[in-house]
Amino acid sequence: MAEPMYRRIAQDLRQQIESGTLSPGEKLLTEQQLSEKYQASRNTIRDAIKWLTSRDLVETRPGQGTFVTKRPTPFVTTLSADPETGLGGGEGKAALAEVVQRGRTAFVSEPKVEIRNASGNVRARLRVAEGTQVVSRHQERYIDDTPWSLQTTFYPMDLVIRGAVKLLAPEDIYGGAVAYLRETLGLVQVGYRDRILVRRPDEDESRFFGLPDDGRISVVSLMRTGYQAGERGPVPFRVTFTVLPADRNQLVINFGQVPGALAAPAEV
Repeated sequence: MAEPMYRRIAQDLRQQIESGTLSPGEKLLTEQQLSEKYQASRNTIRDAIKWLTSRDLVETRPGQGTFVTKRPTPFVTTLSADPETGLGGGEGKAALAEVVQRGRTAFVSEPKVEIRNASGNVRARLRVAEGTQVVSRHQERYIDDTPWSLQTTFYPMDLVIRGAVKLLAPEDIYGGAVAYLRETLGLVQVGYRDRILVRRPDEDESRFFGLPDDGRISVVSLMRTGYQAGERGPVPFRVTFTVLPADRNQLVINFGQVPGALAAPAEV
């Protein structure tokens, strides 16, 4: 069965993009010009452009035309913590240290602090009743001035009542919240569990990351639950959600003996 005309045109344009003949940011020929070049109808050209757009190879800007997508250089986050280097984990000082070690620059916004009612994954992960008050600490994170991730951590209000009042302060906690809870309450994190979810971005996430409105670029949501020791086993005391757009992030988990150098981005 012969391949549809629009697919042949799209594949030809894709080859030009991937070979560098069409550079990132370069404007494609107009629909009329492409129609004449490929001896195809404008509807066929539109279908070819839609095919390329769905694969994030081009983007159409109203009133300007269609352009080759500028792809950001992926940043590799090491999720597994390394006690020798202090790197890994994808949060807090370890995440910032990895940015610096990779020769990039990082910026983290001041925390936005709210008191909220636990529901959904927050309620389930913290094992609290629906509507239980929790403290949320939300930050925007940038690498090389590009929005890179959103991170929100939820803590039971009980920790504040017991004396961890800095959780309510809209400012960074020196040394990190986990260390602060250890020093203030004697609460020691004995482990954590990561869940990795892939989903469509919501409206706020699309706006912050500059993602297409049609959801064709997914986000990776890391759900990390931290545990303290309890009489009947580990007890959750925090849950952190880190949202990373899939077009500029890659994740690495090390186990056993691996090369000492940080993992380089893989080709997609």
